[in-house]
Amino acid sequence: MRHKNIGKRYTCLGVMAAIAVVLGGCGGGGERIQSAMQMIGELNYEGALEQLSLAEENGENVRLIHRARGIAYMGLTDYEQAAACFEEALAGSNGLVQNVDFDLNFYLAAAYTKSERYGEAEDIYDAILSLRSGNEDAYFLRGNVRLAQGNYEGAKQDFDKVIAMDAKNYDRLIEIYQVLDYYSHGEAGREYLQAALEAGDKNMDKYASGRIYYYLGEYQSAYLALEEARESGGVESYLYLGKSYEATGDYNYAASVYNSYLEKYEGNAEIYNQLGLCEMAKGEYRNALDAFQAGMQLQNVTMMQTLSFNEIVAYEYLGDYRQAGILMENYLKNYPDDAQARREYEFLSSR
Repeated sequence: MRHKNIGKRYTCLGVMAAIAVVLGGCGGGGERIQSAMQMIGELNYEGALEQLSLAEENGENVRLIHRARGIAYMGLTDYEQAAACFEEALAGSNGLVQNVDFDLNFYLAAAYTKSERYGEAEDIYDAILSLRSGNEDAYFLRGNVRLAQGNYEGAKQDFDKVIAMDAKNYDRLIEIYQVLDYYSHGEAGREYLQAALEAGDKNMDKYASGRIYYYLGEYQSAYLALEEARESGGVESYLYLGKSYEATGDYNYAASVYNSYLEKYEGNAEIYNQLGLCEMAKGEYRNALDAFQAGMQLQNVTMMQTLSFNEIVAYEYLGDYRQAGILMENYLKNYPDDAQARREYEFLSSR
């Protein structure tokens, strides 16, 4: 079996997903458009496209139809088509720069980024910043695409700017660390994290410090802080607490952390996924499969791709290559741009 570390498989996607949702949504536009946007929220992208065709027939707002189509195509991982829709929406501008134009530019830059058209994405962020020089998101996202092009110094300038704008935004600080680490500049990211701890912010809570310790690799300090923050930080506190124990090799206690969350609160896809990974590490593949499938049964699951892939891996470890192959074939229909999955499918086809 040829697998990457499935626990880390979508690390960067988690960071880059912020690109497509920076500005929330634009309401209005007509009944069909609103229905389509609701379907997009439910991950029903094909249904949304059908609604948008009806919206066009009904003469609803053309720019918002193109915008919604672009978002639907993003969900279908057809990034070139998404970019074309956003470009068409922008072409319908009356020449006066409005909030929807900034929104569309962020989405277009996201589509370019996912298509690896990093230079074009950077140009868009340049344009946004020329008009809104205080836009923290644009600096952060431009830093992302600069790193993707190998421009570490330019990215660092952007990240320094972001931190200077809000040094106590620890969520964003961790995102900066994650993207630096993804592009092999983890040491620079750790310097940011260490500086935040050494700044001595008395208002830094245990949840923030625990996560920072986690990424610094100081797992004992991480889980001690996160044990205190277990309830106050919500689901993320449980996730980081469990991951801290996982990092020490204590998968049994980590699994108990995830199970304790599930006993107290409604199901959560990330918790189920992490529980499944714990069970995989313990060699309990049937339990892992049950966890992944439980996560997939939840409504409006935003990490269906990860859960679906991990379900396939669980079937492989259980020796059920036939079922794994069937699921992989369906997976590739939904996520055709996953190169690793295509290689895995070739492996399964040879069994």
